[in-house]
Amino acid sequence: MLMPSLFRTNVFDDLFDDFAKETKRAAQNIVSVTGVMKTDIVEKDDCFELMIDLPGFTKEDVKAELKEGYLNIQAERNTSSEEKDEEGRFIRRERYSGTCSRSFYVGDDLKQDDIKAKFENGILKLTVPKKPEEPEEDEPQYISID
Repeated sequence: MLMPSLFRTNVFDDLFDDFAKETKRAAQNIVSVTGVMKTDIVEKDDCFELMIDLPGFTKEDVKAELKEGYLNIQAERNTSSEEKDEEGRFIRRERYSGTCSRSFYVGDDLKQDDIKAKFENGILKLTVPKKPEEPEEDEPQYISID
């Protein structure tokens, strides 16, 4: 007889625990449990560098788009694994499909060609240039008096 556990939210956690552990472990390798892309942002003199952790993804899984002043990053991955016995019957068959996305406001003045992107070892590195500051006028503006 299954009894509810004091520290679990679902009575059936113990029943399906063995089956769920492997799927959960695979999902954690792809994206954090919260589904948020962990991002480090470094400010430099002329740009911002964004480093986004995307373990388990490949370059082909990731899309970056600049639209209406927002830099949108999306990563999507679909995997499946099958294990069969000698007679070709399934012992286990699992599928995982996941997507995550994040947006950053970078301003309306930037163009797609201004942003540089590189994907290496599960980390997406984006270089976003800063908007050049307009110099303040030092000369006083006098009003002509008639």
